[in-house]
Amino acid sequence: MGSPLDNLNGQQNWLNSQSKNVPQGPISTCPVNRIWSEEVIDGWGNSDTLNLPGKKWLPISGRRPTSIKQLFDQEDVDVVCPLDKEKGITLEDFKLIKMHMASYISKLAQHVKVRQRVVATAVTYMRRVYTRKSMSEYDPRLVAPTCLYLASKAEESTVQAKLLVFYIRKIYSDEKYRYEIKDILEMEMKILEALNYYLVVYHPYRSLSQLLQDASLNDISMTQLTWGVVNDTYKMDLALVHPPHLIALACIYIASVLREKDTTAWFEELRVDMNVVKNISMEILDFYENHRMIPEERFNAALNKLAFKP
Repeated sequence: MGSPLDNLNGQQNWLNSQSKNVPQGPISTCPVNRIWSEEVIDGWGNSDTLNLPGKKWLPISGRRPTSIKQLFDQEDVDVVCPLDKEKGITLEDFKLIKMHMASYISKLAQHVKVRQRVVATAVTYMRRVYTRKSMSEYDPRLVAPTCLYLASKAEESTVQAKLLVFYIRKIYSDEKYRYEIKDILEMEMKILEALNYYLVVYHPYRSLSQLLQDASLNDISMTQLTWGVVNDTYKMDLALVHPPHLIALACIYIASVLREKDTTAWFEELRVDMNVVKNISMEILDFYENHRMIPEERFNAALNKLAFKP
């Protein structure tokens, strides 16, 4: 399936040219009618609840929670473990492997027929694991399907391990992808430990639906475009770095400019930091421009450095 922005050329220049539409100035700290807030914040700094009109309003300040399981800074996500460096894994390899594994999870999910939310949770688990563990010790080709297995249970859409093993063999002829049920079950325990048994994940989808409705942008065209862009954000580390409501707003911002919708006044009323929203938008567009068409051989070259199986 193609990208929602396949027909765009020079996306970063295009977005920069729209900077006049970005509300500037300080974020208000005073109660206003349509400031919205994160009512439920999990330990990773994620929120799944938007307060729209009629609730108690709090300004969004961009502060991170003090919990140990907080959102990461980008430089903490972009760390290649020493064991992986010894095998020649570069930062670019590290990012490519995670991107490839996100696609692997999505492909496998299509065969076992689970919801997109399960895919998003599985990809988030996978990315969280590699903030703590090395790819040399935790083979991505086993971690990816195991995260899908774990996410299917966490999201109450349980998929049997034997079904995953069946479709893995159907999708990949490469022996390096061949794992048995017992391998998935053993890796599940390791992943749970790596995640500190914390399985809650909040996604931008709920925020997105509420925000589109609030902005009167919930027509089919805008809904499909923004949801497609949100899906693509899981090919990046955005979910580890930014709260889901800001990711949702960035996707709406991209779609509104693309569809020539004037959302300037709406964004101003939200009192969010549009510099952050614009930076997230730029990251998304950079992915579309520079990483979407990477050949399979490049992914395989990075994976082969790990050399787990004969």
